[in-house]
Amino acid sequence: MLDHPTNNLTKRQIWWLAIRPRTLPASTAGVVTGTAVAILAGKFSWLPALAALAVALLLQIASNLANDVFDFEHGKDTSARVGPVRVTAARLLTPAQVKRGLACVVILAALIGLYLAFVTGWPVILIGLAAIGSAILYTGGPYPLGYHGFGDLFVFLFFGLAAVTGTYYVQAGSTAPAAWLMSIPLGLLVVNLLVVNNLRDIHTDAAVGKRTLAVRLGVRNTKLNYLIWFILAYLAIPVYILFQIIPSWSMLVCLSIPEGIRLLKMVFTREGRDLNPALAGTGRLALIYAVLFLISVLLAVIL
Repeated sequence: MLDHPTNNLTKRQIWWLAIRPRTLPASTAGVVTGTAVAILAGKFSWLPALAALAVALLLQIASNLANDVFDFEHGKDTSARVGPVRVTAARLLTPAQVKRGLACVVILAALIGLYLAFVTGWPVILIGLAAIGSAILYTGGPYPLGYHGFGDLFVFLFFGLAAVTGTYYVQAGSTAPAAWLMSIPLGLLVVNLLVVNNLRDIHTDAAVGKRTLAVRLGVRNTKLNYLIWFILAYLAIPVYILFQIIPSWSMLVCLSIPEGIRLLKMVFTREGRDLNPALAGTGRLALIYAVLFLISVLLAVIL
């Protein structure tokens, strides 16, 4: 059953549905965190930072479009679906149209990636190719990663480690321990976006043969998974401060804990489509976490 009215939508509104804007804060969070580390190291460069943000957003959109069309082609989107409307399954766009849109997004991301490669060197090309390939192979290809329980790892690697350290790299021309370490808690918060998504869809995914990590773990353990990643993401901050990796101002990140607790209550008490607010909220939490870290770095540098 669709949870969004689809009558009389314009083409622009349909494509807006297809890109799933509520997921975009998660991809933005990694770039914000990487840029904060660059500022802390005195390596900030605004044009590469903006380019990294554009690439991150485009790759998130590419992943969303790929999921939309390939889930439909694999027969995984059924009338029992409880998540937001999928434009291919709802016959709002044809598979060919969505694939053309996907190709345009990938080409645009690749062009911006070439600029970043020109600025910082060939490793960016390898990272970009791996990210594009994973975005498509998450639900496409002969062995869709998301159908076999590898989705959480994919999200952590590319929307956590690669997003944070890659953003730092394109500004500094090298990596740094602080970038690698901050990518871990941020990555865990972004993974929780997928945890909620798969918790919501756990029964419908199991019915169509999608063996996500949530399906493998079960409802109770998936909820505990969300809790564990949440706790580790916030415990990392005082540990990093203790070892002087980040400034003490970084405790400002903990101002987002009440929002996280509110989301935890949703995750542990709701199911099915009632988890949709928790899904959107988890993406926002990752971005709030990143923005508070950025503010803390700016305060440390200025004061």
